[in-house]
Amino acid sequence: MTKLEMTEAIEKAKAVHLAQMDKIKSEMLGKTVSNPTAPGKTECEYGVWFYGNEEIMKNILGLQLFEHLERDHAQWHQDYHSIHKLFFKEEKKGLFSKILGKKHDEMTLDKAKLYYSELEKDTKALLLTIESALRRVSALSESKFS
Repeated sequence: MTKLEMTEAIEKAKAVHLAQMDKIKSEMLGKTVSNPTAPGKTECEYGVWFYGNEEIMKNILGLQLFEHLERDHAQWHQDYHSIHKLFFKEEKKGLFSKILGKKHDEMTLDKAKLYYSELEKDTKALLLTIESALRRVSALSESKFS
C-alpha cells in the first residue's frame, strides 16, 4: 500500500462517517435514507478496509495510535447501532405508509435524539483520531510504505 492509498483511505473513512451523520439527521426529519452504514464495525466500508489491512495499519501508525483509532471506531459503531435499530430495521410497509411516507413516532424521535447526541461526541473523538492518523501518515517517508 502506498502512502497516497493509505491517506485516501483514511480521508474516505472521515467522509463516510460524516455522511452517515447527515443521513441520520435526514431520517430524523422523516426523509427516506438509502444505503445506511452497516451497524457492525467490521461491516462498514471503512471497517472492511481497516481490518483487512490491520497489520499494515499497526506498522505504519504504531500500535498505540492503531488501538486508539480502533477503539474510537468501535465506540462509534456501538452507539450508531442503537440508531440503526430505530430507523433502519426492516419494517413491514402497508399501503398507507407507502402513500404518506415515513414518519417516526415521538418516542422514537426522542430516543434517536439522545443517541444522536452521544454519536456526535463519538464522531468528534473519531475525527480527532483520524486527523492524528493522517498527520502520522503524511509525516512518514514514502519508503515506509510498500
